[in-house]
Amino acid sequence: MFYELNIKTSERTELQDITGRIEEIISKSCVKSGLCLVFAPHTTAAITINENADPSVTRDILNEINKIVPFADNYRHSEGNSAAHIKSSLFGASETIIISESKLALGVWQSVYFCEFDGPRQRKAYIKIIAD
Repeated sequence: MFYELNIKTSERTELQDITGRIEEIISKSCVKSGLCLVFAPHTTAAITINENADPSVTRDILNEINKIVPFADNYRHSEGNSAAHIKSSLFGASETIIISESKLALGVWQSVYFCEFDGPRQRKAYIKIIAD
């Protein structure tokens, strides 16, 4: 089963929690057990899993990745978004999560995040549900 999430980002870089939206899809799919693949079909965005309890964590992640890969650093790419391409490659385009009892089998403090590195934009995330 294939699904598409529409995501609107509002910042140049942001981590947007999409866990609830993914779990709604799983619920509608009626899959009790299996795998959920979450994929960002963009070269300047990514998917990651991290803490959901303290919003300082996502702010810290963005602050540090923007230091590690600055927006301007004599890049050759003519569009001016080389940093976003690099960040996307470092984070990765997808995550695969186990589905158990019709929910994502995440840890207590974990959420799935859509990572925007070249916003704000209209984006998509593809969700593939694979039943056992």
